[in-house]
Amino acid sequence: MSQPATNTTAFFDGLTAELAALREITHQRFRPLSDDQLNRRPSPDKWSVGQCLEHLNIVGGLYLPTITRKLKQAKERGSKPAGTVKHGYIGRRMTEALRTPPTQKPMKTPQQFAPSGSRLPRTVVEVFSRQLDELTNLLEQARQVNANAVRIPNPIIPLLWPRLTDVAEMLVVHIRRHVAQAERVLDSRPPTAA
Repeated sequence: MSQPATNTTAFFDGLTAELAALREITHQRFRPLSDDQLNRRPSPDKWSVGQCLEHLNIVGGLYLPTITRKLKQAKERGSKPAGTVKHGYIGRRMTEALRTPPTQKPMKTPQQFAPSGSRLPRTVVEVFSRQLDELTNLLEQARQVNANAVRIPNPIIPLLWPRLTDVAEMLVVHIRRHVAQAERVLDSRPPTAA
């Protein structure tokens, strides 16, 4: 089944707008948190706001430098933008899996992407905010090349090299998923002392 063609400009505009909304949530809801609020876990098996953001920082730390390098190589080759976005089968499936609500299908985080600590410093929010800015900048750069032709290695399955278009969308959907998780933590009532 073929997907309808998506205009490249509209595709990147949508992802950029989503990142702007996520940046606003980060600024409004996460930056003002105290250390205790940042590290409060709703239950022992649930992540805190800080752990949600650290997970995103770990994933961003793996993907963003690779995307930067691959975009630089594409520019050096003289790559020109394509009019429409193409999605690969695997990339589309990965993104669809992330769009499934966690209540319907929880996902297991691979150990190398799990948050390292239960007591995280406030810098985790600043690092996350900088990564949102960096990804926004990379999406601007991706508009200048044929993002369909740029392949990004998958850190979990090294034999997979999805298109940059798929990776960009997957990253934004992944960020949205964990920001929503962090918001649910904030909105849950803190455990009461017995």
